[in-house]
Amino acid sequence: MPVETDLLILIEDRPGIAARAGDALGRAGINIEGVCGIAHGGQGILHILVPDERSRAARAALEEARLTVAGERDVWVMECADRPGELGRVMRLLADEGISTDLVYLTTAGKLVIGATEFGRIRAVLG
Repeated sequence: MPVETDLLILIEDRPGIAARAGDALGRAGINIEGVCGIAHGGQGILHILVPDERSRAARAALEEARLTVAGERDVWVMECADRPGELGRVMRLLADEGISTDLVYLTTAGKLVIGATEFGRIRAVLG
């Protein structure tokens, strides 16, 4: 299924925060399918991709580990060829339809994760 759940976690930029998230999900038996983290000025965000059916348990495990889950949303996950220009091709399809994306990263299996406020339109173009 091309739709998965992205959890947005607010973090402090210090050693051990990503480890705490990974440990918490591991103890709960939840596999991380994709991850992206960005920190600046002592603060940061961590995006963690989990299967839809495990999103509630993932959120609970992260919150039990004293991590702030600030958001949860559906994202589009698709196969993406490992070749020059592939990201541009996919993003051009969306741009040509006037769809602005606000999240792009790769999964542990090399699939492309795309988020946008107009999620239903992504499904219409790429589905």
